[in-house]
Amino acid sequence: MTDDVLTSQAEYYRRRAGEYDATAYGDVAAASARAARLVAEMDPSGTVLEIACGTGLWTEALAGQAETVTAIDVAPEAVAIARDRVRSNNVRFEVADVFSWTTTARFEVIFFSAWLSHVPMSRFAEFWQLLRGLLAPGGRVLFVDEHVEDRDKETYLPGGDEIAERQLRDGSKYRIVKNFVDPEPLERRLHGLGWECRIRRDDSDWVWVCGEARPVT
Repeated sequence: MTDDVLTSQAEYYRRRAGEYDATAYGDVAAASARAARLVAEMDPSGTVLEIACGTGLWTEALAGQAETVTAIDVAPEAVAIARDRVRSNNVRFEVADVFSWTTTARFEVIFFSAWLSHVPMSRFAEFWQLLRGLLAPGGRVLFVDEHVEDRDKETYLPGGDEIAERQLRDGSKYRIVKNFVDPEPLERRLHGLGWECRIRRDDSDWVWVCGEARPVT
């Protein structure tokens, strides 16, 4: 079931790529400015890996802070838009599924926006173990995601706490994983996996949270 839902989720974001900015952000200029502010506050310097870069709105902000950015996403349609948006020489894009992607590189910062909530609970520990392997010594993970207070905006399927149904403008429907962030339980869960984590609220036009995690050595 999890694999089927992840396949549906990937197809959803491939099909949504062309309408993503308009439907997710609305005012793209304001969203870009806010992303730039949050990224500047997080200070992702050095070598950065961005997971699920989407259409590149956050990549653009990262490029202005980092030495290099490696940005990956499973949707080639989204990556094509991101490449057109971000033409910085310090950014490299790649179409890849993070769960199967391999690299010998190690990164000082790993960043993802609106991705952690799409990781199934059954693969949560696996995902954070994967991140540990991708971090350079002393590295950190930075993330931005939606707060649990926004949960009511999703339509969850009967009998499932994390599988939601979404519809595109053309009427097609897809199943996705959506686990909104509840800061205190998330901090406890990460602590149990050997991570130091702190999460703060950034509540203006989006009800989002920003987190930083470091593996305990």
